[in-house]
Amino acid sequence: MYILPSVFTAGNIAAGYYAITQSLQGTITEPHHFDYAALAIGFAIPFDALDGRIARMTNTTSEFGKELDSLADVITFGVAPSILAFSWGFRMLPPGMDPLLREKLIQIGGFVCFLFLMCGASRLARFNISVNPVPKNPGKPGRKYFVGMPIPAAAGVIAAVVHAFGRPIFNWWLAVLWIGMVGMVGFLMVSTWRFWSGKEINLSQRHPFRWIVLLALLIYMLVFFSREVLLIMALGYMFSGIVARAMYARQRRKSIHAEPLPSPTGTTIP
Repeated sequence: MYILPSVFTAGNIAAGYYAITQSLQGTITEPHHFDYAALAIGFAIPFDALDGRIARMTNTTSEFGKELDSLADVITFGVAPSILAFSWGFRMLPPGMDPLLREKLIQIGGFVCFLFLMCGASRLARFNISVNPVPKNPGKPGRKYFVGMPIPAAAGVIAAVVHAFGRPIFNWWLAVLWIGMVGMVGFLMVSTWRFWSGKEINLSQRHPFRWIVLLALLIYMLVFFSREVLLIMALGYMFSGIVARAMYARQRRKSIHAEPLPSPTGTTIP
């Protein structure tokens, strides 16, 4: 029973390794390798979610499993998406464009992709040593949140964009936008903003029939409209953290302005 969660973790690592090899094989004439890499990262997310749940359900959690899971996440959701982001977004820029601009974009893009990897590794390290972390913008009582965007979700954003658009980036302004996207996702991982964790969902309890219908509908959409659905899901989760932080900041400003000011006589001025 103790090896069962590690089997799912091994599947996570295998998907990451496959994504890396496919990212290195992708070219302008064979862009399907980039799509295979993105799909491999997407398939690794359920493996990562299941290994911990299975370990807790079977009471087979161990320090070895925790360390192996963290190392697997660095490979699959850190190294693999950073290589995919660089190969798809910058390595395929056409040689016919301004050579100096192309060189600068490749250099800056490579550095930003490295920062994505460092942010992901730092996010995992912070998660491993944190005890009941609280985000700077607390949410509803009783709901559980991640502090910072989890690394599988960040890798999912990279993979969803590549899967949705397919063809590698071919001009300079798209490369600039891609630099901003990758950098923003890296920042969200090391931020202290709240992101919904979904840990309050209990799969061992009975669920109404309507949830089965919704799950079947979601599977159908993923099979036949995977490009659009995965992109909406990934970007929706990413922007949920940004919107939650913006709404919290707006509420704080309103509460500060609404506080009564003390008058020179000691009374308060509403």
